[in-house]
Amino acid sequence: MARRTRRPDTSAPDLFDVEERIVEVDVQDEMEGAFLEYAYSVIYSRALPDARDGLKPVQRRILYSMHELGLRPDRAHVKCSRVVGEVMGKYHPHGDTAIYDAMVRMAQPFTMRLPLVDGHGNFGSLDDGPAASRYTEARMAPAALLMTASLDEDTVDFVPNYDEQLTQPGVLPAAFPNLLVNGATGIAVGMATNMPPHNLVEVIGAARHLIAHPEADLDALMRFVPGPDLPLGGRIVGLDGIREAYETGRGSFRTRASARIENVTARKKGIVVTELPYLVGAEKVIEKVKQLVQSKKLQGISDIIDLTDRTKGLQLVIEIKTGFNPEAVLEQLYKLTPMEESFGINNVALVDGQPRTLGLRELLQVYVDFRTDVVRRRTEHRLGKKKDRLHLVEGLLVAILDIDEVIQLIRSSDDARIAKERLIQVFDLSQVQADYILELQLRRLTKFSRIELEAERDELQREIERLETILADEQLLLRVVSEELAELAVQHGTPRRTVLLESAGGPGMSSAATLAAGKTPLDLEVADDACWVLLSSTGLVARTTTDDDLGTGGRRKKHDLITATVRTTARGEVGVVTSAGRVLRLSVLELPTLPPTAEAPSLSGGAPLTAYLDLPPDERALTLCTLDGQGPGLALGTRQGVVKRVNPDYPGNRSEFEVIGLKDGDTVVGAVELATGEESLVFITSDAQLLHYSAELVRPQGRAGSGVAGVKLAPGATAVSFTAVDPEAENVVVTVAGSAGAPPGTENGSVKVTDMWAYPSKGRATGGVRCHRFVRGEDALVLAWAGAAPARAASGNGVAVELPETGDKRDGSGTPAPAPIAALG
Repeated sequence: MARRTRRPDTSAPDLFDVEERIVEVDVQDEMEGAFLEYAYSVIYSRALPDARDGLKPVQRRILYSMHELGLRPDRAHVKCSRVVGEVMGKYHPHGDTAIYDAMVRMAQPFTMRLPLVDGHGNFGSLDDGPAASRYTEARMAPAALLMTASLDEDTVDFVPNYDEQLTQPGVLPAAFPNLLVNGATGIAVGMATNMPPHNLVEVIGAARHLIAHPEADLDALMRFVPGPDLPLGGRIVGLDGIREAYETGRGSFRTRASARIENVTARKKGIVVTELPYLVGAEKVIEKVKQLVQSKKLQGISDIIDLTDRTKGLQLVIEIKTGFNPEAVLEQLYKLTPMEESFGINNVALVDGQPRTLGLRELLQVYVDFRTDVVRRRTEHRLGKKKDRLHLVEGLLVAILDIDEVIQLIRSSDDARIAKERLIQVFDLSQVQADYILELQLRRLTKFSRIELEAERDELQREIERLETILADEQLLLRVVSEELAELAVQHGTPRRTVLLESAGGPGMSSAATLAAGKTPLDLEVADDACWVLLSSTGLVARTTTDDDLGTGGRRKKHDLITATVRTTARGEVGVVTSAGRVLRLSVLELPTLPPTAEAPSLSGGAPLTAYLDLPPDERALTLCTLDGQGPGLALGTRQGVVKRVNPDYPGNRSEFEVIGLKDGDTVVGAVELATGEESLVFITSDAQLLHYSAELVRPQGRAGSGVAGVKLAPGATAVSFTAVDPEAENVVVTVAGSAGAPPGTENGSVKVTDMWAYPSKGRATGGVRCHRFVRGEDALVLAWAGAAPARAASGNGVAVELPETGDKRDGSGTPAPAPIAALG
C-alpha cells in the first residue's frame, strides 16, 4: 500500500502547524473490510438471537434495564419512553424507534406465546401499529422475572457497555427455553432467522426428557413437541415440513384459519372465521377478499363483516350467495387469501458467538447445557455465601463464649486497629471475623442470640453440605435443573392452542393434493341439475334438490298449500306472473333449497317472494311459468272476464315484460301455463257462475294483445277464479261463499266441493251454469278454484283447513267452514 506525504507551503502564513497526511487505500480492500465489519455487527449485535436465552441484544438490554429499574409485575407501570431512554442512554446507542418496536413486540400476546413485557395502553394489533411511547406504559411480565432470576448470583458473565462506563449481562439466566417458546425473527446480512413459537409445557417436557436420556433421538423428542403452538391458535396443515425443520433446522408448514359453516340468516349460509394464521390480521383478509371479488377471481361471496370485539374475540363472517357450495368457497378462500399462509422455519441462532442452523435436539441441548452451567454457577455462588456466613457465625460464637473478656479487651485498646489485632491474637480469629465483632451491636450479646447463632450454624452446615453434594454429582445437578423446569411448567404452562393436522383432508386442499389423495375437488357452484320451483299460498318460494315427482301423500304441514310448481334447473330462471299482467324473471339459484322428503313438500323453509321481487302493494304473484319459449304458453283470465292465450315468445334480455294489455280497472285473477293446449279453461264468477270450455277455442296472441271475451258477466259480477284443468283427470270445484265486502280469509263463510264432471261444457263468452247457492248472509263467492283432486285449503298464515266431502250437486249450498279460508289449491 503506497503512502504519500504532502507538507504545506511554508511561505504562506499557517495558523495551525499541522502535518497533513493522505493515505491511499485500495477501494476493494476497504469495501471488503468495512462490509465484513458491518455484517459481523448486524449478525452478532442486532439481528440474530442467542441460542441460550433466545434474545437479541436489544431485547436483552430492555429486560435488564427494567430489572435494574425495579419494574416488577407487582409494581406500577411506568411510561415506555422512560424505559426506552434508559436503554438508549446506558446500553443500546441506537434509535429510540428500534428500541420501542422491540419492546412492543415483547408485549404483544398475538406475537409471543409467553409475553415478556406487561403493556398498558395501545400496543397495536395485527392491523394497526402501537401508540407512541409517551402514551403507553409497561412493566416486566412474570415471564421476564424468570429470564432475569438469579442475575445477581454470578450466573452469567457481565460485559462492558458501549462506552465502557457500565456493565451489562452478555446473556440472561433464562429459567425457561425462551427461543423455542417465543420464537424469533430477524434479517441479518447473508442470513436470516425465522422460528415459530411453541408450547411451554411441551418444550419443557422435551428438555426434561433430554436431561434424563441424553441419547434421545428426534422421534422421542417430538412425542413431547409435535409442532409449533401459535399464540392465536389456528391450524397447522402438514407435519412433514415440521419434522424436516426439527431435523435439519430448515423447513416449512402451512398455517390455516379456523372456520365453520353455519346459517347467518334464515335463508343464507356463511363462513365464520374465529382464528387466523400467525401474524395475519382481519383487515388483511377483508381487503384481499374484496379485491378478489371485485376482480371476479372469487365468486359466491355476497358480503364480509367483521364482528370482532373483546368479548367474542375474532369473528369474521363471510356471507355466501345462495346456490354456491360453502365448502367450495372456503376452499377457494384458503387458496387465494391469507386465510392460509406458509411459514418457513429457519432456525439460525448464535452459538458461542457464531451463527448456526439448529434442529430441535440441538436447540434443546444448547439450552440444557447453558441452564446446567447457570445452576452450577448459582450453586457455587450460594455455597460461597453460605461459607462466608458460617465463618462469621463461628467467630461470633467464639466471642459470645468469652464476651466479658472481649469487652474488656476492646475497652482497653487505644483504637480500633489495636483492638482488631488483639482480638485476632487472643481468640485466634480472622480479620473478617474481627471486623464483624467490632461492628456487632450490643443487643446481639444475649443468651438468646447465642441460641440463634448455634441454630444458624447448624443450618448453614447442612446447606453447605447439600450444595457441595450437588456440585460433586453431575446427575444431581441435572436433577435440580429438571425439577426447576417442571415446577416452572406447572406455574406458567397453558394448554395447546394450535391444532395439528397431518394433511388437509378437506376444504383448502390444493387440486394436486386433492387428486393425489383420491378425493374429488369440490364444485364451487351448485350443479345445473333439474329441480322444481314451488310457490306457496303465503308467498314463500323455494326449490327442491331433485326433479323427482312431487309427493302428495304424508301429513299436511304448515305452508304445504302449493299454489304453483314449475320444473326447471338449479341455475335457470323462471317467470312470476302477477295480477298486473306482468312476468318477472326470478333466478332459481338464489332460492333456498328444501331438504329431500318422501312426504308432501313443505315450504316452511322457504323465503318470501318479496325478498327477491319488488312488487307494489296492489300487485300480487299468481303463478310461476317457464321462460324457455316452448309449449303452448300461458292462459290468463281477468277480473272483467277476458281470456287470453299468450305465445311463448318471451324476450331473453328483459327482467320483466307484459303478457296482456289490460283495460283500466282490470286485473288478472288467474294464470296457468298450459301443458298441451287441449286443457279446459274454467271461469268462476262472484255470482256463483261456472263456465268451462276447451283452450283450443282461444286463439294465441302476442304479448301486446288484450285477449278476447272469456265469460259473460252479469251486471255487478266479476270473475274470481280462472284455472285450467285436464279434462281426462279427476277434477273438483271448490267454492267459498260469503259477504262481497269481506276479503278472503277474514270470515268463515260456507264451502262446497263438487266434482267437475257435474258441470257441462259451454261455449266461450257465455254465462255458464250455477255452481253455488247462497244462503242467508251470503251474497257472493269470495274464493273459488277448479283443479285436480284432492283439493286443499289454507288460512292466511298457511295453516291447513279441512274441506268437506266431495258432492255432485252442482247448485247446492255449502257447509260452514271450520276456519277462515284464504287460499285454495
